[in-house]
Amino acid sequence: QVQLVESGGGLVQPGGSLSLSCTASASIISIYFMAWYRQAPGEQRELVARISIGGTTYYADSVKGRFTISRDNNKNMVSLQMNSLKPEDTAVYYCNAPKGVNAYFYAWGQGTQVTVSS
Repeated sequence: QVQLVESGGGLVQPGGSLSLSCTASASIISIYFMAWYRQAPGEQRELVARISIGGTTYYADSVKGRFTISRDNNKNMVSLQMNSLKPEDTAVYYCNAPKGVNAYFYAWGQGTQVTVSS
């Protein structure tokens, strides 16, 4: 079973930056979409950013202009550069490969905690 391992989270002050990485234990070269999600306490998991196999990106309105998603198929890795972080970005961040509405190719990893606080 393919495993996803997220890393790079931490505690950062408002306005700061973090770079998250997600590494898959198998090739993602044929996976059309890779995406980052987040789940804040008491909230449902939400889509943050998505990237297609061709590099087309989608961002949630709340992060547009601040976050950048990228993928490196040779390294089986998806990254999320987060700038100008806000307290409302605080959440556990996960990556996965969506294949439909509430359907994913992989089991969820453990995620990485991002806390934005002064």
